[in-house]
Amino acid sequence: MSTALESERTFVDKFPDEARVVRAAFLSSFFALFLGAVFGIIQTLHRTDVARIIPSTDYYTVLTAHGVFMVISFTIFFLVGLFTWALTRSLDRPLLNIKITWTWYGLMATGMTLTGISILAGFVDSIDMSADVLYTFYAPLQAHPLFYAGLAVFIVGTWIAGADWFRTFLAWRRDHPDERIPLQTFMVLTTMTMWYIASSAVAASVLLFLLPWSLGFIEQVNPTLTRTLFWFFGHPVVYFWLMPAYMLWYTVLPKIAGGRLFSDPLARVVFVLFVLLSTPVGIHHQYLDPGIAEGFKFISMTNTMFLLLPSLLTAFTVVASVEYGARKNGGSGLLGWLTNLPWRKPEFTGMMLAGLMFAAGGFSGMVNAGMNINYLIHNTLWVPGHFHLTVGTAVALTMMAGIYWLWPQISNKPIYSSQIGLFQVVLWFIGMALMSNAMHAQGLLGVPRRTAEPEYSGFDYPTMFGGFEELNIQIAIGGTLLFVSTILFLGNLALTMGNPKVSGLAEPLPSPVSGAEDAPKVLDNLRLWVSIALVLVVLAYALPIAAIIQRGGLLGPGVGTYPVWLAPLLDALADAAAPLVGAVTDASGSLAEVVR
Repeated sequence: MSTALESERTFVDKFPDEARVVRAAFLSSFFALFLGAVFGIIQTLHRTDVARIIPSTDYYTVLTAHGVFMVISFTIFFLVGLFTWALTRSLDRPLLNIKITWTWYGLMATGMTLTGISILAGFVDSIDMSADVLYTFYAPLQAHPLFYAGLAVFIVGTWIAGADWFRTFLAWRRDHPDERIPLQTFMVLTTMTMWYIASSAVAASVLLFLLPWSLGFIEQVNPTLTRTLFWFFGHPVVYFWLMPAYMLWYTVLPKIAGGRLFSDPLARVVFVLFVLLSTPVGIHHQYLDPGIAEGFKFISMTNTMFLLLPSLLTAFTVVASVEYGARKNGGSGLLGWLTNLPWRKPEFTGMMLAGLMFAAGGFSGMVNAGMNINYLIHNTLWVPGHFHLTVGTAVALTMMAGIYWLWPQISNKPIYSSQIGLFQVVLWFIGMALMSNAMHAQGLLGVPRRTAEPEYSGFDYPTMFGGFEELNIQIAIGGTLLFVSTILFLGNLALTMGNPKVSGLAEPLPSPVSGAEDAPKVLDNLRLWVSIALVLVVLAYALPIAAIIQRGGLLGPGVGTYPVWLAPLLDALADAAAPLVGAVTDASGSLAEVVR
């Protein structure tokens, strides 16, 4: 091993306090992954009638646990760990106050523990507590107050995490007033900007409606309103999950491939587009909701189609970066360069297979986004087939593969077995290909989602892409392979943690081919993009929400449009909004200057 490599310091050498936080966040993420995987295999085998170890009355408790632990706890704990690493590494400075960092981690862990207790208590008949409301917690399904309170605490923890990162960035900016924002820091800040906008709606839904309703302070809520507020948050949260994967694809994958990022400016454009476009599209999840006018749904569909652009830009940039690395290291020919890539590395193969699955998920997502085609597959097994390709593979597989590269950087411990890691990521890909394909096929047959008993008495599903029972077997096999892959990953990581520390593991990230100096400076103007994003959100949601309240009341039919006690609150909100309106007006003027 070269002397230069031996002397290069890893992340944990430079920032030991931050590395401990990153490891804690990752371990919390993978504990949630384990719980989610256990509940996932139970529901898979139960629904396909292969093995039933729980009564069907507990199926919805299992389904809620699987969804919450996987898509909220696993993904977001990983995100905060990755973003802490990325911001600290790219700014090359520690966080301002590590006590604040541990505070937001503690709040997130506490909140998810409370929510988890409320869900798992549903298995115990002697405990008067349950939260069988699924991941979307639609009213009129009602959970125990602990469920909503835990979610609120968890979200507050993520908000403080974002504030922690912004404070550190602002301190760096004071020392470097003329420098461009480092790319990974730019990704962190834009993603958290999107999160603040999106999560404000679900926080309002929980704190103003669902939690008071669950506590008995109000008698009812407007289900269409709370559902709309959820999807205000529910679609951009998909990109919140995806942004860690995008960060790894853009900044780490080219390094592993032996090259470097093809274009820093294109990466910045993609993250700005997600800030602008991710939130004003949530109504496309509500095409069959009767309480929303068709015109608003059509506008949402149109907005959704624009999200193809950042995805296509990402596909081009990432593939170009990987190809650059392959050709730099001797690859040649139209496709021959593919053989010159490090396919034996689990971190590379896992991310590449995740990207391939994401492309497939994009195609099925276009079906979901189209109003007329959506009517065919709405509330069928097609929908979980789609998001198991996106969140279940593009996100989850990238995160697991990324750990094979990241863990040595944050611990100075080499991965226990790259061979096990390679087998694990390939096994995940095969299992998901089987399960998701069968889910899509059953969705086209009209097989419903979110039910323990998908067969109806006296009704036979038509034969298509194999019979119904054959597709069930495919789902069961795929789900089992995914569970085995999860256990292999967690076991490999546990054995890695038992390895002794060594030196020489540092892998610095190279600068892009086209760097930040080639990007227009306006891309770094976060205030401008936030202002535009807020305007787009108001345009997309103000009229639909006003119509929902006008028709069904703020708290549901029969209560009146607004309860009397809310009038002073609304007046106070109007007064508070006045400065925001002025800021938006000023930002619009700035935008006009930029355009001119």
